[in-house]
Amino acid sequence: MSDEKIVITVVGVDRPGIVAMVANILAENNINIEDMRSTILQSGIPVFTMIMIADMSKSKISYDELKNILKKKEEETGVKLIALKEEIFKFLHRV
Repeated sequence: MSDEKIVITVVGVDRPGIVAMVANILAENNINIEDMRSTILQSGIPVFTMIMIADMSKSKISYDELKNILKKKEEETGVKLIALKEEIFKFLHRV
């Protein structure tokens, strides 16, 4: 539905299943993960962080629909899920 690359940022208290949760949402909607990096920040409570680049060119849903799905999942789980179009992400992170 969309030919856009997106960047998904994930932040939450570390626990099993966070990667699977996000990957399942993307797989269910035919969104391909092209790159993924994650780490756990150890400063008291371990915080899981992940950034993904995904391709929506064969997606069954629009970018806005994906953002709504991620927002609902964020409310259910307490894990912060942010999706940005790649060009917006690059613009916001220019030095």
